[in-house]
Amino acid sequence: MDTNGATTSSTAGGGSTSKSSSKKHSRKPVYSRFTQQELPACKPILTPGLVIATFTIIGIIFIPLGLVSLSASEKVVEIVDRYDESCVPSNYSNDKLKFIQNPSINKSCVRTLTVPKLMKSPVFIYYQLDNYYQNHRRYVKSRSDKQLRSVSDEKSTKDCSPEDKTVDGPIVPCGLVAWSLFNDTYWFSVNTKTIEVNKHDIAWKSDKEHKFGSNVYPKNFQSGGLIGGAKLNSSVPLSKQEDLMVWMRTAALPTFRKLYGKIEQDLQANEKIQVVIQNNYNTYSFSGKKKLVLSTTSWIGGKNDFLGIAYIIVGGLCLFLAVCFILLYVIKPR
Repeated sequence: MDTNGATTSSTAGGGSTSKSSSKKHSRKPVYSRFTQQELPACKPILTPGLVIATFTIIGIIFIPLGLVSLSASEKVVEIVDRYDESCVPSNYSNDKLKFIQNPSINKSCVRTLTVPKLMKSPVFIYYQLDNYYQNHRRYVKSRSDKQLRSVSDEKSTKDCSPEDKTVDGPIVPCGLVAWSLFNDTYWFSVNTKTIEVNKHDIAWKSDKEHKFGSNVYPKNFQSGGLIGGAKLNSSVPLSKQEDLMVWMRTAALPTFRKLYGKIEQDLQANEKIQVVIQNNYNTYSFSGKKKLVLSTTSWIGGKNDFLGIAYIIVGGLCLFLAVCFILLYVIKPR
């Protein structure tokens, strides 16, 4: 009797130990409504009425928005003049690269632009480059933001090769982006009267205040054997060199425009603008194109028909689908 009782007690104790051990090593997650996916959820039922109403509302909103955007874009007056081929003398038409690389040849040329409609000030001046890949990985990385911000980081040029230093010391600003700075220039006149070009406040405020130091000055820039683009005034800090700031904000696409300056006077309809262009920048080696752009702006910015057309197409498509669903619902109801 006693032996059997002891055995039974021992067995019961072993079972209890086994259960506690099983609980201790259990892989079962702690219960929560989140892990068990028991949280409240919205599951809309797409009834024919809801679908038709949604498409109709989107169409009614988008089509007027598209028409308003197109109207604003049409009010923008824009003059675009491609000059890279016209500014090459006829005797160099078959060897443009030789022309642009010869420093002894006069690179100036005169273009005449006709104002199609009244252009109210300010009239923005842009230069446009085509087939120019500023987004190339090696090109974009060839710069030193630390060096641009602080004079104490003047020697931070590890990413700037081959335009990192000269025999006289580090290049400031270093890198291929700064080295290739655009250097064509434009002078404007109407009836022999010079039109002033305002080149202030053409760069982003954040660039002037935070990205380019007021105590950083150009040093050993464009002093090597191969000149890439424009030179910089070594007595002016980088925070005042707005042409450089505009250029250093690299473009995402191979065709882009950058702000050159502003004309702060109205240009009358049918006026003839004489533009003297100094055609210095080499785009001929990679089949690039150069264009001069004069443009006004509206509340949506410059001339851009894409936004308005996109709104109209999406709105029209939604209305078309709404009509199709209405017909389907009438002809073949559930």
